[in-house]
Amino acid sequence: MFFQFILECADHGGALDSRAKPKRRRAPLAAALQTLSIATLIVIGMASCADRRLKTSNSETTREVVDEAGRRVQLPLHIDRIVSLAPNLTEIVYAVGAGDRLVGRTRYCDYPAEAKRVAEIGDTMTPSIERIIALKPQIVLISTASQLEAFNRLLNEQRIAVYVTNPQSLGDIFRSIQTLGDLFGEHDQAAKLVADSRKRSETVEAAVKQFKPVKVFYQVSGEPLYTIGRDAYLTDLVRRAGGVSVTADVPGAFPRFSDEAALAARPEAIILPSGGSMGTANSTAAAALKNSPAALNNRVYRINDDHLSRPGPRLVDGLEEMARMLHPEVFIQLSILR
Repeated sequence: MFFQFILECADHGGALDSRAKPKRRRAPLAAALQTLSIATLIVIGMASCADRRLKTSNSETTREVVDEAGRRVQLPLHIDRIVSLAPNLTEIVYAVGAGDRLVGRTRYCDYPAEAKRVAEIGDTMTPSIERIIALKPQIVLISTASQLEAFNRLLNEQRIAVYVTNPQSLGDIFRSIQTLGDLFGEHDQAAKLVADSRKRSETVEAAVKQFKPVKVFYQVSGEPLYTIGRDAYLTDLVRRAGGVSVTADVPGAFPRFSDEAALAARPEAIILPSGGSMGTANSTAAAALKNSPAALNNRVYRINDDHLSRPGPRLVDGLEEMARMLHPEVFIQLSILR
């Protein structure tokens, strides 16, 4: 429209009497250019205001956070539809007071009891993307970056945020609990839970630090033999319980371990996570450990696997149980554990 106006004015000026003074011939064009300049400024100003309004609107409804995999994630300010793809994350959601906003969970998410009433979307590693999308969540929680690749693109296309947690120590787990509590607007409840859990952990550590650490082999599974490595949060847990993992320097979080290496490790105690969700699985020490000092001295301990394999609120229960088994004399004397 403005370009048409300029052309019309220019044509009119060119049709003027050639005897007129030059400044009169240029006047219509100059006026038109002035009009265009004013109009352009108005348009630019309007566009700038609109852009500012859009940015303000977006900042008022969304926020950018960085998850534990270092990814930038856009989230709504208020989250009221959550899908959890790991049992520990489901437990955290309920523990911080956001359980009523959980709309989807895996078949392994069985604690607390209320979680069983939430819609199931498959297992941890192969969830149903169709079911997740149908639930219209604002955020999907996953426990490790290894879960990302299979379905992250599909969820991104649906504008569903994916938030990754990846704790490698008890301290990291406390931070995860607090962060998720903050994301869900439940700062105070999360802070109280973390403070209480940290106090229990510090009580255990203070009680065992005066004793020589026990050499521990943590058996994730017996056939094939898997254990914990330097990147596992359980390696940190063993240390806090008054032990030292004989595989603490093995690369990775849950490495495969050879029978020969297990025999050579000569652990003084063996921890078997068993009896919870795993039932009777992993309830006996691997054959390679039958002649270890731990087995020969009857120091093979079974601890509820739900208290160890789920890096969430109940991990401190597992810490207390492990410390009591590794250093029973301390806790009989002090009577500090439930």
